Amino acid sequence: MNFLKEYSFILLSGGVGKRMQLDIPKQFLLIGGKPILIHALEKIDVIEEIKEIIIPSPKEYIEKTEEIIFHYGFSTPIHCIEGGETRQESVHKGLQQTRFESVIIHEAVRPFVTVEEFRKLLYVDAENAIYGQDIPFTVLEGTEYIENNLHRDRLINVQLPQKFNKSKLLYAHECAKEEGRNFTEDASLFFHYFHSNIKVLAGSDYNIKITKPIDRKIAEIIYKEYILLEG
Repeated sequence: MNFLKEYSFILLSGGVGKRMQLDIPKQFLLIGGKPILIHALEKIDVIEEIKEIIIPSPKEYIEKTEEIIFHYGFSTPIHCIEGGETRQESVHKGLQQTRFESVIIHEAVRPFVTVEEFRKLLYVDAENAIYGQDIPFTVLEGTEYIENNLHRDRLINVQLPQKFNKSKLLYAHECAKEEGRNFTEDASLFFHYFHSNIKVLAGSDYNIKITKPIDRKIAEIIYKEYILLEG
């Protein structure tokens, strides 16, 4: 297999709780008695190829994030930095702090990714790779009126974690910043500037993103099943 043995890891932790209708960031909410943030870190910490973890966070929550992390005693070096105003800016800042030429990007609010899924991403013989799923429902393009049909057999529901060549992704971010372009995640940003192959691995129904109040309820149900699968 052709893969790098040393990786930097960016764990996005930029939520402030607006869509969850709470006064605390969603990454601090408890699932199974532990902050959502911790669930992802526990998986990352056991993977020896990951040599550092960068966590972009809102400035006002850096200290809280560090306190929570310290309580769990992780062995991988973890650096909390001030994130940006947008997700894209936070990734850009994180990339500037990484030391290794291959980087994994994940979101703290996707707590149910497994160690196996992380390792599969690291070991896949592709420099750039993401997780994705087929879309099981009809998607049309438009706003107030339908403007175009989209063929769902050609569409991908993008998931994280994602793996990229750090130098190329950083260059793409700098181009996007200079041009004032905004992207919702890094695969679309990377592809826009390089049009190069990005491997798509089969995603998981369990790997949900906790964004809205209903997601937290779903997460508790998944957690109970997840414990059975892991144990």
